[in-house]
Amino acid sequence: MTEVREIPEGQTKLAAPAMLALRPRWETVDAVVDLIDTRLRPVGYRLVGAFDDDDHDFAASVIGFRVAWTSAWGQYLYVDDLSTLPEARGRGHADRLLSWVEVEARRLGCEALHLDSGVSPDRAPAHRLYMRHNLAITAHHFTVAL
Repeated sequence: MTEVREIPEGQTKLAAPAMLALRPRWETVDAVVDLIDTRLRPVGYRLVGAFDDDDHDFAASVIGFRVAWTSAWGQYLYVDDLSTLPEARGRGHADRLLSWVEVEARRLGCEALHLDSGVSPDRAPAHRLYMRHNLAITAHHFTVAL
């Protein structure tokens, strides 16, 4: 059975391999730990992992999120990261994590759950997951590199 639990500061290394599968720009476990623990956690970022029974050394899948307020959406939970180790995909880990975070958003009184997802063809399985969880495509996200 899979255990879903929050990963506190000091244990961020447990999430790093799954995070690197989604965010290779950080390159190393130490860089991921530093980013999360020194830049993201201080502004409200939280991390939850799905752990297989046979491997508690690293999370098979992780979800990183934060609660925010905007004039457009009120209070909402924003999913920054949702990633599963390639060898652990297809076992329902990301589904469990999205369900967990939906419950947490309701518990915290959020009006909605938001996430952005890339649009390349390899993202289709992720998009199907989001739609199974009733997330709708409601906007275009615009950006410019500076």
